[in-house]
Amino acid sequence: MKNALKDVQKHLMTATSYMILFVVPGGIFYALSIMMNGKAAVPTEGLALQINQIGAAGLALFIPALGGYIAFSIADKAGIGPGFIGAYLAKEVGAGFLGGILAGFIAGYTVKALKKIRLPIAYKALGNIFIYPLVGTLVSGGVIVFLLGQPIATFMNWMTAALNGMSGAAKAPLGMLLGAMVGVDMGGPINKVAYTFAQTQVDTLPYLMGGVGAAGAVPPIGIGLATILFKKKFSEDERGSGKAAIVMGCMGITEGAIPFATADPVRMIPIYTLGSAIACMSGFLFGAINHVPWGGLIVLPVAEHRLGYFAAVMIGAIVVAVLTGLLKKDYVLEEPVTADEDIELSFEDF
Repeated sequence: MKNALKDVQKHLMTATSYMILFVVPGGIFYALSIMMNGKAAVPTEGLALQINQIGAAGLALFIPALGGYIAFSIADKAGIGPGFIGAYLAKEVGAGFLGGILAGFIAGYTVKALKKIRLPIAYKALGNIFIYPLVGTLVSGGVIVFLLGQPIATFMNWMTAALNGMSGAAKAPLGMLLGAMVGVDMGGPINKVAYTFAQTQVDTLPYLMGGVGAAGAVPPIGIGLATILFKKKFSEDERGSGKAAIVMGCMGITEGAIPFATADPVRMIPIYTLGSAIACMSGFLFGAINHVPWGGLIVLPVAEHRLGYFAAVMIGAIVVAVLTGLLKKDYVLEEPVTADEDIELSFEDF
């Protein structure tokens, strides 16, 4: 069991190292376009719109990249196609990055199992470029499309109806619920339900976006602060990613926290959830009002009770940073592969 968990973590870490290359430029350019627009909203024309399209492309590709490189880590090159396609379908049906992870593991282990079937030497190349990708894609894509699509849609509809029914509830429990939904999957389907609920009420109940917008900034800002305050917990690359996460959090891009969640989901997802829940509740209680359907610190110029909004973000971020420092293990540099191990791996490739 312990070895299995180590393997899962290894595959997640491999995928994360590739996914960062999509998330960081995508998030930065997306946030830059919001700044160029002069207001906290997606631009609709000019250079800002074109830069927004570049950023949106990076953010659209990171879930397929996550699934694709999980499958690559498990099954080598033959798993990339099934992993990418399965994770893309997960994104399309609304399963978010959690669905992308699931699709990647399904594709990777399917292809790995297929590769154990001995094929005649003459058909080995055919297996790598035809049989393994074809069957792997059918299994991973089929599970997402035929098993997860409708249940997820049903769940999302139920969740939206339940939230609308709670609109008159006390601010504290409602804030905890919405904030937890924002933080639990960082831009995924649950996050989107909470955001949509608040965004559609921005004209009549702008305090909802006051809390939800603050909650969305907490995971990336909080983990970014953790990389600065608790350096021993992170690799050099992760500390660099932490600085980028702070920028993305300030611009309202919750997805900036995802690389750290994929590397250590058992610890980080609950920490993000709690930090965002506290931030949203604090925003409600402090009377923060946000008149635009956006989050992060970029909305401060158009927010009311700005100090309360800023305080809500920082309280949640500090909770995330401190809990990360207390619960996350120190980073240990992996031992380099020895010459003998390297030779053994090269023979396996053949």
